[in-house]
Amino acid sequence: MTGDMNIPPLPQASATTRMPAVTGELLKLLTPVEGLIGVGQTAKAEVLSLKQAEQTFQLLLKVTLESGRQTTVQATSTQPLPQGTSLAVTQPSASNLAITVQQAIASSVATLTRIDTAQMPVGTLLQGKVLTSQALPQLPGQPAVYRSLVSLLNTAQAGRTLDIDSPRPLRIGTLLSAQVQDAQTLKFVPLSNRQEQLAVSQQLVTQMSRQGSLDSLVTALQNTVLQKLPASDDTGTELRAAVTRLLAGLPDIQQLSTPKGLAQAMAASGAFLESKLLAGQVPSLAPDMKGDLLKLIAQLTPALPASTNLAAIIAANTLAQALPSFVRNALGTLGQVSVKPQPTSFPLPSRLLKGQDDEGDLEQLLRLAAAAVSRLQTHQLSSLEQTGLTDDGRLMSTWQLEIPMRNLQDIVPLQVKFQREETPPREQPQERREEREPKQQLWRVELAFDMEPLGPLQIQAQLLSGSLSSQLWAERPYTASLIESNLTALRERLVTCGLNVGDLDCHLGTPPQGPKTRLEQRWVDETA
Repeated sequence: MTGDMNIPPLPQASATTRMPAVTGELLKLLTPVEGLIGVGQTAKAEVLSLKQAEQTFQLLLKVTLESGRQTTVQATSTQPLPQGTSLAVTQPSASNLAITVQQAIASSVATLTRIDTAQMPVGTLLQGKVLTSQALPQLPGQPAVYRSLVSLLNTAQAGRTLDIDSPRPLRIGTLLSAQVQDAQTLKFVPLSNRQEQLAVSQQLVTQMSRQGSLDSLVTALQNTVLQKLPASDDTGTELRAAVTRLLAGLPDIQQLSTPKGLAQAMAASGAFLESKLLAGQVPSLAPDMKGDLLKLIAQLTPALPASTNLAAIIAANTLAQALPSFVRNALGTLGQVSVKPQPTSFPLPSRLLKGQDDEGDLEQLLRLAAAAVSRLQTHQLSSLEQTGLTDDGRLMSTWQLEIPMRNLQDIVPLQVKFQREETPPREQPQERREEREPKQQLWRVELAFDMEPLGPLQIQAQLLSGSLSSQLWAERPYTASLIESNLTALRERLVTCGLNVGDLDCHLGTPPQGPKTRLEQRWVDETA
């Protein structure tokens, strides 16, 4: 859908047509309640939720009686009462609640009928969820108009309800994005061109709360399944095979030190599972961390006792079913968002799940496997959230992933983030299109890992037109000194590879956090 959406002007108090304005306007209780509100008494009520059902609206009300007791009731109304509206109600019968004239007029205040451009200037991108949609009476010779209530999800007005008219119906429950044109007009922005940025951010918060470190799962698999689980029955054999496959796909440092080995490890990290499915590839033909984790979860489920707490299983299955289609839609519009993405912290912190004393080994394995899937999906969603247009119009694409690698007997999570910035091509006359200069691409690479005896290390590098600049951070003084003494040799090896090497420094500590780091500032100075 394209075009503008209008916000109807605030109606006069004497002619409130948008909300029920008749004394005794009734709300029909879905479940009759005898004596909820005493005869002659008035109770306060608040609309907790609103849902449209054909020509009526279903409400969930929190009713506060004069005694202070609170209860929730479900009711239907012929008029939409926005979420958060405060009501004064009486009860003429067991099946009905009545609204007074004064409260009906006051309830219209809960709906925004104009945009305060001081708080939301022209150009602000509003994001909301469609609560209701109904066709207004059509005048002869006039186009159809549809009126909707939209709950705002961002800006300082988050939580408020916006009343809008649009030339086409808005599907209830969908996310809506619109740009402020003036106090009464919004311009619709198709979500397919914005990568559903709000949905990405909301899902990212959920995944962050569920995720757990990959090395915890790998260690538990080695200690529990390969050492304790009997392989005599069919279940044990299949589970052991799933674990063996997952562990066999873990690369070691030697493999990651070669271009081919690194490319294979990245392809098998699980970050590209949905892309492989979209391309018609069969995941079982090649190792894939995320695919192998989902298979492991499927093998663990029937092996658990019947009395097992299935909360973790349900969560894991929900992730496996819901996210692929979600990521499929997002990947289909990668790089087309219209606002600058907010930076996400990198690297992801280590997070260990606390075990429960009364749970079995297999149940704990299931929890760890579900948390590992969430961690991989956190990286995927972080990539999507950081993909978009910068303030100066450069297109930024991000790929963030995590590779568990072997270091002798240890499992070391290697976190990797690639970012590419490029300037969109400018329109040129037809006769000059063949002379168009190639687009300049700025590549950023970040690495983070904790390997003994070096300790935590972070590396940032930038590559532009064959020129490389890099900064390294070590948290241990010995490691920082060791790296500093070998920077000359590293520079020589990079020059031998055909690169022009600029800044190449090592620091003690961790990189500064925020949208502008020291390394980025230096690039601005060099390319000004």
